[in-house]
Amino acid sequence: MVDTDSGWDGRGGRGSRVTRNTGGARPAEPIPGRRVAAVSLVALAALATGCEPGAATGAQEAPPSARPTQASAPSPARTAPVTGDAKPRTAPPPSPSASTAAPAPTPDVTTARPAPEPSTAPPPRVLMRTGSESDRVRELQARLRQIGHFGRNPTGYYGSVTADSVRSFQAKRSLPVTGSTDEVTWQRLLAMTRVPTAAELRPPTERPVAAPDERCLKGRVLCISKNSRTLAWMIDGKVVSAMDVRFGSEYTPTREGVFEVFWKSRDHVSTLYDTPMPYALFFSGGQAVHYSADFAANGYGGASHGCVNVRDKKKVAALFDQVRTGDKVVVYW
Repeated sequence: MVDTDSGWDGRGGRGSRVTRNTGGARPAEPIPGRRVAAVSLVALAALATGCEPGAATGAQEAPPSARPTQASAPSPARTAPVTGDAKPRTAPPPSPSASTAAPAPTPDVTTARPAPEPSTAPPPRVLMRTGSESDRVRELQARLRQIGHFGRNPTGYYGSVTADSVRSFQAKRSLPVTGSTDEVTWQRLLAMTRVPTAAELRPPTERPVAAPDERCLKGRVLCISKNSRTLAWMIDGKVVSAMDVRFGSEYTPTREGVFEVFWKSRDHVSTLYDTPMPYALFFSGGQAVHYSADFAANGYGGASHGCVNVRDKKKVAALFDQVRTGDKVVVYW
């Protein structure tokens, strides 16, 4: 047994440590002070940890700890029990193939779409509708005519014919078919057409003037087409002026053929029908070219009693001043 009362002060200056001879054994050799210190440290370490690697003395007799009634999730910081290895092992993290059930997947919040809300955007602003009258309406009509949706010359008035033309345009372009020209319809039309010329905006007649009959190509002629419903005042094959006209009904038809102006009456009133016939140019019996207030007001919804009605009062007044008695009149289809 080691004698702890050796008198060593840790510096090795007072001699060496000795042991007592308790059994007649040979006395131990003197041990230098530093060697004694090293041996003492080893002995203390052996007493603290045991001499064999593994569990400390008496570890095998320790009763096993009670198992928990419920399995808890493994923690990376938990130490596995010593089973014979010199170094305690850290419990590994659970394997992906562990028998424990995988947690339910979290629903993807991006896939849940809210129900669409009704649109609160205001409808397109209406720029022109039935009853409008302006230069923009005239441009609308000219542009529609460029692409075949308006079969007449522009008048500047938004009537039923213009509304039908707009509906035709809207239907073909998959736009809401309203007959009114809103901002969307107008912008689509602008993108498909060019700026109308002055002649396209203000042609001499509502309807295109027909190609003149060959009998109209010489001299001074009132060239009247029933097909285009236009009158062209021509001198030597050139059109001086043109205007819209309408004719008699099927019961009082306007006669066709070649005639001459035989009488001019500026403020004429019909004795047969008791109606005004201003700026009358008679060419066949009681039939004449003259201004008609009914034509100006109601358009082609009516008919004459055989005369050639003109609805533009200024044009027919100018024509009356230019035409002479004896000038030719040609009425044809």
